[in-house]
Amino acid sequence: MNLLKRPIVTEKMSSDSENFNRYGFVVSTKANKVEIKKAIEEMYGVTVEKVRTMNCLGKPRSKNTKSGVVSGRTNSYKKAIVALAEGDAIDFYSNV
Repeated sequence: MNLLKRPIVTEKMSSDSENFNRYGFVVSTKANKVEIKKAIEEMYGVTVEKVRTMNCLGKPRSKNTKSGVVSGRTNSYKKAIVALAEGDAIDFYSNV
C-alpha cells in the first residue's frame, strides 16, 4: 500500500521546514501515525520525531452551466505534518 501520495510544497510549509524542520505530506486516508513514520524514514533516510495528522474536508464548489447551477465538492484528503530530528532534512528538488 502506497501511504505517501505527494509532498506539500507551499509557502507556509517551506517556511516551516526552514524554521522548525517540519515537512508536510498528503497521505492515504487509512494511514496511521506509526505507518507514516516508518514510510518516511524508509523513503528519505531521516529520523522522524513527531507526526501530526489531520483530515481535510473538500471545499464546496458550484458553477453555472447551461442546465443550471451544478454544485459539488473537491476531494477530501489526509495531511501529515512530520517533525524531523535535529540535523536531518528532506530535499524535494534533488531530482528535478
